[in-house]
Amino acid sequence: MTHTPPVALTIAGSDSGGGAGIQADLRTFSFHAVHGTSALTCITAQNTQGVSRVDALDPAAVIAQIEAVVDDIGIQALKTGMLLNQSIIAAVADYLQGLKLKGLQDVAYVIDPVMVSRTGAQLIDDDAIATLRQQLIPLATVLTPNRYEAEILSGQSISTLKDMETAAQIIQGLGAKAVMVKGGGLTGELRGVDLWYDGTTSSTLITRCIDTTDTHGTGCTLSAAIAANLALGHSPLKAAQRAKDYVTHALAHSLRIGKGQGPVGHFYPMLGQEKISPLPELGWPG
Repeated sequence: MTHTPPVALTIAGSDSGGGAGIQADLRTFSFHAVHGTSALTCITAQNTQGVSRVDALDPAAVIAQIEAVVDDIGIQALKTGMLLNQSIIAAVADYLQGLKLKGLQDVAYVIDPVMVSRTGAQLIDDDAIATLRQQLIPLATVLTPNRYEAEILSGQSISTLKDMETAAQIIQGLGAKAVMVKGGGLTGELRGVDLWYDGTTSSTLITRCIDTTDTHGTGCTLSAAIAANLALGHSPLKAAQRAKDYVTHALAHSLRIGKGQGPVGHFYPMLGQEKISPLPELGWPG
């Protein structure tokens, strides 16, 4: 018996350690019973202790991968992760804009603006950030900046929930349909609290706080889960809520592998007994 599942595409880098990047994205898509496709932007040599080498692909090679998937298989949603440099960002933005002009308005774009790590280290140069802001962010169905990325994009310092809301409103004004400011880099009561804003609705997304140091791939996994849920037909806010639920469970079953920071447990249902109870489907504070 054949089955035609929804299809999602990840445009991101490869993590040789398997914890983040396209490896995390494809696992996340599979968990949601969404067929995962990919376009690599760069190849990294990395493990749980860090990245030792990064090799960028030619922008034409990135676009050829996207085009091969779109022209034959088709997609319902896509996500972008590490695009690495200005040339790749510009090429991807131009191609995705072209898809909209070709009539594929129903494809949902989840843009994870990978610019700064959760510890505050800048990952791409200022020219690349400017191109991302001007050309890619306006295409986003959902934009998922972390605290530091949101500070750069909004020009606002973020230390309170009100700061997160103000930043989200400013960033949404750049053209994204919805913005989810992630609070993983905050401390105290705001640790792990996310702020959603879509132009009309402002919602605080809260789940259980999981105490673990093995959090590698959390941001990739969240944006991939949002894309998967959009491909399944959920509304953007519902997709974000379900994605946060999934990441919470994956964090509760994170993997103690390697000598450094291990990844989240994307395949937690296969481990047997769950460590936390399922979250109420509609029990989200707003």
